[in-house]
Amino acid sequence: MDFDLDSPDPELLDRIEQADELFKILLDIMKRLRSDRGCLWDREQDHRSLKKNLIEETYETVEAIESGDPENLTEELGDLLLQVVFHGQIADEDGSFTTSDIIRIIIKKLLRRHPHVFSGTRAGSSREILAKWEDIKKEERKNSKKDGDSIFSGIPGSLPSLHYAYEIQNRASRLGFDWDDPVDVYKKIIEELGELKKEADDDNMKAASAELGDLLFSIVNYGRHLGIDIEKSLKDTSRRFIERFKLMEKIAEEKDLDFNSLPLREKDILWEMAKKKISS
Repeated sequence: MDFDLDSPDPELLDRIEQADELFKILLDIMKRLRSDRGCLWDREQDHRSLKKNLIEETYETVEAIESGDPENLTEELGDLLLQVVFHGQIADEDGSFTTSDIIRIIIKKLLRRHPHVFSGTRAGSSREILAKWEDIKKEERKNSKKDGDSIFSGIPGSLPSLHYAYEIQNRASRLGFDWDDPVDVYKKIIEELGELKKEADDDNMKAASAELGDLLFSIVNYGRHLGIDIEKSLKDTSRRFIERFKLMEKIAEEKDLDFNSLPLREKDILWEMAKKKISS
């Protein structure tokens, strides 16, 4: 079914069911946007200028997943797909690679990393699959131009710190370097907390910073052992804090109180009132 970009019909799109047809239209639109007949802003962009957009769209997609709203998730996944197509078109223009190359590489990777699905080998458990996955990735790193033959190669340094720590721990665990019992991780947290306090009491802030990092790393590890998404856990706590704080301000306003000038003791009372209202 032909889709005319010179007189586009949105209703026609609703009658197209095949993903490959819609994907071709998306590619044609991006090509037009980057052309002399397209959009000045789109033409000015390059891989670097789009980094911020890519990160923002990724986080918005995660937000949509957490919201549980299928319509919102559908839209955000489309925005994320646009970023991939945008980079593919830029690369196609400068001759470095094409959108077809992007798709071809991921297809090959999926086939290579799932021999238990596509190559007739067998896997009895998820643990066995992950162990084989690491063996395959190790072999890939040997033949790659990327940095070094390490299990930690490929973890983006731009990840949020909690997620970065989790990925490091998770990969080390796949090679058997891990605590057996969450209780041991908890004991490590208590140990790190004591070391942090000692350095802080001694006013050794450089060492205290290192100990704080060790403490946070251990807390991430404890969450991992408990099966808790610590990034989500902290974000949920932050959102609850904002919700309670805004309610504190509202209660103060209703009582005709100047929130900013209230002593901490009275703010604590408002805080408890807000907590009780929100939890009820």
